[in-house]
Amino acid sequence: MNRVVITGAGTINALGHSVDETFDAMKNARCGIGALDFQDVDRLAIKIGGQVRGFETEGRFNRQQMSLYDRFTQFTLAAAKEAVAQSGLSFHGDLAAQSGVILGTAGGGVNTWDANYRLVYEEGKNRVHPFVVPKLMNNAAASHVSMEHNLKGPSFTVATACASSNHAMAQAFAMVRSGLATTILTGGSESMLCFGGVKAWEGLRVMSKDACRPFSANRNGMVQGEGAGVFVFENMDHAKARGADILAEVIGFGMSSDAADIVMPSKAGAARAMQMALKDAGIATSDVGYINAHGTGTAANDKTECAAVADVFGAHADDLMISSTKSMHGHLIGGTGAVELLACIMALREGVIAPTIGYEEPDPECALDVVPNEARDAKVDVALSNAFAFGGMNAVIALRRV
Repeated sequence: MNRVVITGAGTINALGHSVDETFDAMKNARCGIGALDFQDVDRLAIKIGGQVRGFETEGRFNRQQMSLYDRFTQFTLAAAKEAVAQSGLSFHGDLAAQSGVILGTAGGGVNTWDANYRLVYEEGKNRVHPFVVPKLMNNAAASHVSMEHNLKGPSFTVATACASSNHAMAQAFAMVRSGLATTILTGGSESMLCFGGVKAWEGLRVMSKDACRPFSANRNGMVQGEGAGVFVFENMDHAKARGADILAEVIGFGMSSDAADIVMPSKAGAARAMQMALKDAGIATSDVGYINAHGTGTAANDKTECAAVADVFGAHADDLMISSTKSMHGHLIGGTGAVELLACIMALREGVIAPTIGYEEPDPECALDVVPNEARDAKVDVALSNAFAFGGMNAVIALRRV
């Protein structure tokens, strides 16, 4: 089987409009969560989120493109452009045919749904724009990325709630490893920060009104974010032959289903996904130095994840660093795993562990090293990225320093 490496990364999220800006924010423990700014926010009980600020579409996209691009697609295209530029790849001929796009999203064009429901139900309009369907469909971002970069190989979208990006990246890894593709642009995106998107999440009663404080005893819920993360997964031999700068190696993944409850997490399901990732990567628990946790800041998720880590890693759990960057950029739902993979790359490549900010009170049920409030310098050889979704869908990715 082929070895798989990451040769390009791109992002836009509440912490920054690029990978460098995002790394800088993580290293300095800056919070991108703040007051939401959109129509009818005053009607919401939840008024905070990790909203992308200062994202100008003028100069990026023309009028015709804007009629086709929901906000989640705009973010994806911006992140993909950065990732491809860093990779140095140009997709033509055989490489174009052997390269594809696999992206994750949970909601797709939520802003488009929201805007057009307003037109029909609130304003009484009887017609909507003819491009509403191609604008809101979940595969819109993947389709437009394939067209923008001439990617003619396998391209599709994965929707598994909060595990969407990790499932997408796992599929990309499997395809390159098996030889079905030479390169895959992969990751995910989400933009649910509009009235309808936030109002729906309010109904679950899992949202915090003031801050995201994963693992802290006084945590009171999750905070939504938005944005995208896109990576170039490439056959290692192909990357080395062209002299590419390799960011990290993808070495394994694990996927499991709780088969238990639609919203409550399962320790057994989470543990099984981590164990499968370790087995697939052919590594021991002692090889892992850092875990980017799912860490939503809800009482049930955090204690369940910590218990699963303790079960899988045993005594080594005390030596692990585990942090949740959702405390800084919010929970990007289907796009969250993609942005969080950046923290793993930063740990492996730059030796800096992103912190869990907002940590105020120790919780005996989360008694691990959660890297509280300040980034930490540490050499890490292997990192895991966890994603555990509603519906009991779990996906864990393993990376190694190159």
